[in-house]
Amino acid sequence: MHEPLHPAHWKRAVGYANGVMARGRTIYTGGLVGWDADQQFRTDDFAGQVRQVLENIVAVLAEGGARPEHLVRLTWYVTDKHEYLGALREVGAAYRDVIGRHYPAMALVQVVALVEDRAKVEIEATAVIPD
Repeated sequence: MHEPLHPAHWKRAVGYANGVMARGRTIYTGGLVGWDADQQFRTDDFAGQVRQVLENIVAVLAEGGARPEHLVRLTWYVTDKHEYLGALREVGAAYRDVIGRHYPAMALVQVVALVEDRAKVEIEATAVIPD
């Protein structure tokens, strides 16, 4: 469906792809945060917010006829990289539960703050539905 791009002489990427080649219809999400459909935060737990963000991404993709395996890129914005690193096991479990074992190209950036004060993570997604 999509072709991961990984130079043969590079160390294996774990939990992400260095690049992805895809053709088809493209869906771009805005930055989504860990609140529910009513724009209410149900948790201040980092991994709990990640799970909700991923569920929100899947819901937006479904509106365009896409599934998690159509994701080609995720850009994560976190307010505390140490909180992210400390929750990696739980974040990984939430990712696999919601997205599966599909790993698009990803970037993670620590930011000073997000617009929503309770938000600990915001993720932008790009998906390509094959022709």
